[in-house]
Amino acid sequence: MAGIYIHVPFCKSRCIYCGFFSTTQLSLRDDYTRAVCRELELRKDYLQGQPIETIYFGGGTPSQLPLQHIERMLNTIYNMYNVRAREITVECNPDDVEKFVKGLHTLGINRLSMGIQTFNDERLQFLHRRHTAAQAAEAVQQAQTAGFDNISIDLMFGFPSQTLDEWKQDVNKATSLGIQHLSAYSLMYEEGTPLEQMLSRGDITETDDEHSLAMYEYLLDATAEAGFEHYEISNFALPGKRSLHNSSYWHGIPYLGIGAGAHSFDGETRQFNPNSLSDYINGVQQGNIPFEKESLNEAEKYNEFVFTALRTREGMNTTELARRFGKTFHDYCLKNAQQHICHKTLVLENGQLHLARGGLFISNDILSDLMWTN
Repeated sequence: MAGIYIHVPFCKSRCIYCGFFSTTQLSLRDDYTRAVCRELELRKDYLQGQPIETIYFGGGTPSQLPLQHIERMLNTIYNMYNVRAREITVECNPDDVEKFVKGLHTLGINRLSMGIQTFNDERLQFLHRRHTAAQAAEAVQQAQTAGFDNISIDLMFGFPSQTLDEWKQDVNKATSLGIQHLSAYSLMYEEGTPLEQMLSRGDITETDDEHSLAMYEYLLDATAEAGFEHYEISNFALPGKRSLHNSSYWHGIPYLGIGAGAHSFDGETRQFNPNSLSDYINGVQQGNIPFEKESLNEAEKYNEFVFTALRTREGMNTTELARRFGKTFHDYCLKNAQQHICHKTLVLENGQLHLARGGLFISNDILSDLMWTN
């Protein structure tokens, strides 16, 4: 199996925290859609005929595209690839849902991902989000009415001055809406973003680790009580509703990334499309994809395997580790894991190495200790 990711970089306005490639040049949507369809044609052999089981439109804001643009890209995929899609996801902003959602369902889209972030209007304004808390809740209902039974929403925690009670209200509101999936992330200060600049100037103060941990602990408890499975560090799903596309990233499954700023992985190499609309569109129009390519050595493949596997609920199969990378890497990993096993932040049972609950919040430190640095 394999997946296709389509990057749609267009946004009506930029959020202060976003580090993804995006643009407000909406006038280029037609040219961009044509370029995406052309790239799909040019790269039809990249996945070597593997069945396409997941398709994901991310951004940016895919819901800023006219519906016929989504349809054209989907038709190109179906015409060019061996599609056996089990999951087709489109990211959308809550304030775009009403005009967009019925048409998406008609096109065969079976999963929506909404960037709600918070149900606090003051914090939504702080982030420069375009929707209100009321619109967010209404958007979920509109999607359900249109026939969607696989809806994911994103939440953020750790806002400057955010209290634990405020975060509890966000989580409780989310789980009360009848959604099937929740992604929750600590607010990140990405380099070069307006948010990071505000922090550097001292306009805002970053939430301390102890407070963030309390928020994360509540998230774990509340989602479990609501029947959600915690299947990846930041992701929670009702039974049978895990994100198949994102799971492919964590399990090393090949995927083709299409569009400006998109990444691809064929199991051996990574490719990176330029973060430039003009370079991307002009290159594709001339029949050349201006990507950069990175070949992974054995140590890099090992690091990738460990990093992605240990983010998941199941963790890493140590037998598979030895089979793929040999005794040296296997022994290195288990030796470095021992201190965390002793501290009960890692668990090794029945050949599976996985994060304990106490290791989830410090996962970056644990994973760093297991990375091959020689």
